[in-house]
Amino acid sequence: MKGVNAMSNAYGIDLGTNNLKIYDNANDSILNISNTIAVINDDQMYSYGDDAYSMFEKAPDNIDVSFPISSGVIADFDNIQTMLFKILESDLGARLKNSDITIAVPTDITEVEKKAFQDLFIKSKTKVRNIRLCEKPIADALGIGIDVTEPTGVMVVDIGGDTTEISVVSLGGIVQTQLLEFGGNLLDESIVTHLKRKFNLLIGRKTAKQLKENIGAAKEGKDLKSVIVGRNVVSGLPVEFEVESDEVFAGIKADLTNICGAVKRALEKVPPELAKDIVHSGIYLTGGGANLSDLAEFFNEETNIKVNVCEDSSETVVKGLNLVASEDKFKRFGFVMQSKIFG
Repeated sequence: MKGVNAMSNAYGIDLGTNNLKIYDNANDSILNISNTIAVINDDQMYSYGDDAYSMFEKAPDNIDVSFPISSGVIADFDNIQTMLFKILESDLGARLKNSDITIAVPTDITEVEKKAFQDLFIKSKTKVRNIRLCEKPIADALGIGIDVTEPTGVMVVDIGGDTTEISVVSLGGIVQTQLLEFGGNLLDESIVTHLKRKFNLLIGRKTAKQLKENIGAAKEGKDLKSVIVGRNVVSGLPVEFEVESDEVFAGIKADLTNICGAVKRALEKVPPELAKDIVHSGIYLTGGGANLSDLAEFFNEETNIKVNVCEDSSETVVKGLNLVASEDKFKRFGFVMQSKIFG
């Protein structure tokens, strides 16, 4: 629902490792595409978004397919800026002049890394009216539907592509947060490693991701199967191979346990009164990694606390950004990084 002061040209932007999400306030819609760019001859954008991702692990040497966001921060400023403006102006038809932009940033990164998100628009030819940043845990909680201004502790675990952010929010502030440098991509890599070690089968990360999404689960006994094509490392020839869901679980179990371990350590540091709130309301899982089947049950068994997997979990942050941009009550959660002048 839009606030009374909602702007007709306001945009919330969540630059995730794997996916880029943009909330267009005018149309009350979300664009969710792969945060991938394909560059040809070193400096010319060949493709971007889902089209570029379809080239990943398939492109010839003269086409470089990459992910401009790495471990929650901007790794390739020029390419992400080029792609972002192309999407906004061409794909969305955005009216950027005099528009309001709100961008999500992880909390546990440096001030310089945060400012780089703001500089995407400051250092551009198109001049917008306002550029504000919002810490991801706050946007996450708002997007879930939680009023973060209340004196109630809420734990949000956002499992992204390269990172997992574990945060406790209360009274409009972040009580504690930790950014772990592993997420869903590590699960994919672990599936690749497991199948290679056990079956001498080499597959790509895209195939591993498909296995995780199609038959993967955070528990054994799902009795699901999927036929894939990989390369036998002994013969060197491509082969068809049927993978069972239990093999996917075997590959990712250690990683899931590590994430749960980090959550338990975070819980041990929570003040008692806030811990009571978390036990009552439960832990909220968001991010693309939260879509793994039976993940809530796995977390519940590890922590003995109720676990809530949010609907449209990969889009909770960008939904929260829309509230920060359009609702007077939440505008204070958007902030501007000031440039330091050295004399």
